[in-house]
Amino acid sequence: MQTTSGTGLQTPAAAPEPPQILSRDMGVSIAYRRFAGKSPGVMFFGGFRSDMTGTKAVALETACREAGRAFIRFDYRGHGESSGRFEDGTIGAWADDAIAVLDTLTTGPQILVGSSMGGWIMLLAALARPDRMRGLVGVASAPDFTEDLVWDRLNDDVRRTLRREGVWRQPSAYGDPVPITLRLIEEGRGHLLLGGSIPIKVPVRLLHGMRDLEVPWQTSQKLLEAMESEDVQLHLVKDGDHRLSRPQDLRLIESFVTDLARIPPPISR
Repeated sequence: MQTTSGTGLQTPAAAPEPPQILSRDMGVSIAYRRFAGKSPGVMFFGGFRSDMTGTKAVALETACREAGRAFIRFDYRGHGESSGRFEDGTIGAWADDAIAVLDTLTTGPQILVGSSMGGWIMLLAALARPDRMRGLVGVASAPDFTEDLVWDRLNDDVRRTLRREGVWRQPSAYGDPVPITLRLIEEGRGHLLLGGSIPIKVPVRLLHGMRDLEVPWQTSQKLLEAMESEDVQLHLVKDGDHRLSRPQDLRLIESFVTDLARIPPPISR
């Protein structure tokens, strides 16, 4: 976008500022953007091969700025502006990145918002740091997707390719094929959640589109049933797809964050 000066000449819009960088072990650099504000803060978790410049992340940042609420968004290693190759990543490594951001770059209670795979990473972070949680918002959450939505759907030929070559390039409707590694599948099995009770006690809001062709809405139903928290709500959008990035979807996400922020913190015993 360009702006017009008082002389009638067009001046280019200012380029966005570069992200800040959190340096981690083994040369890993995690890119992030944040600002300070009132508590509880909000932390956004992106999806598989997504990054922090997505529509939901930016819209939520705008809403938090307007409310004066602390906010942070970041890229996992191998995503967006962070270092590393995507195909070297695993669920555990991405969760470790998220927990490092939570520990190092945020203070006080947090509301975590996770989109798709980010919903799984969000849950792992909440389980690792229960005392930091005020509430969770899952948008088309995809816990256990490496097993339920990838491995279980592969035919024998693809499974043989994965075992032989260590990687299979999955065709994508959004661009280049997606590299799926055997390590991603096997490491992901150490982080599966839906097979038992999930000891999360804070309020949770789940949003899922019933026309989601990538993650069935029943996944969020299973998640609701697995959570130990008594305050878990599932909102289904009949005409919603996987992205849930339309204005009406964004308003729902923002309203869930606002509602969770208003819930009094639990009384310490």
